[in-house]
Amino acid sequence: MAWYNKDEVKKFITRKNSVLVVWDVQEALVNSIFNKDEFLSKLKELIDAARQYNVPIVYTKITPLPERFQPPYLRRRFDPGDIVKEVYPKEGDVVLNKNTASIFVGTNFELMVRNAGINVIVFTGIATDIGVETSARHAQTLGFLPVIAREAVSSADKEAHERSLANMSRLMLVLDNKEIIERWSSE
Repeated sequence: MAWYNKDEVKKFITRKNSVLVVWDVQEALVNSIFNKDEFLSKLKELIDAARQYNVPIVYTKITPLPERFQPPYLRRRFDPGDIVKEVYPKEGDVVLNKNTASIFVGTNFELMVRNAGINVIVFTGIATDIGVETSARHAQTLGFLPVIAREAVSSADKEAHERSLANMSRLMLVLDNKEIIERWSSE
């Protein structure tokens, strides 16, 4: 059970104060998830709506540090590949290289969204239980309103994905695409 009134909090979502984050939708990760086709379809739906309503889109991209500077437990070489072509960024979208599980650590994301007057961050991408949840919790701690797009997040581990959605729904909005798009279109 959530500690907040979902319908009251949803009223704070507008197209003018929102950003859509597309978290690590890179080839190796997309190919590892349990619901690839459904995920890509729902993600594309939300990206298309963001473009229609002029909601800025920020893609994150795993960018490993040079091997010597990686933590010892991460020194194996992992190439996540590029952002998948089905939802590839377009002109005007931002691609943010990052090397942590929080969009706020080691990037200028917080400065960018504060400069733009954005306080609602809609999270999509992979993996629900790692970077999406970490960034959403961090966003909430910094005073932003995180919104998880339930149908446009995924993970290689279905149980961890479902557990993460359940945990986050107690603290923040976890909404279907339809609910998010309705808020963006209501202005």
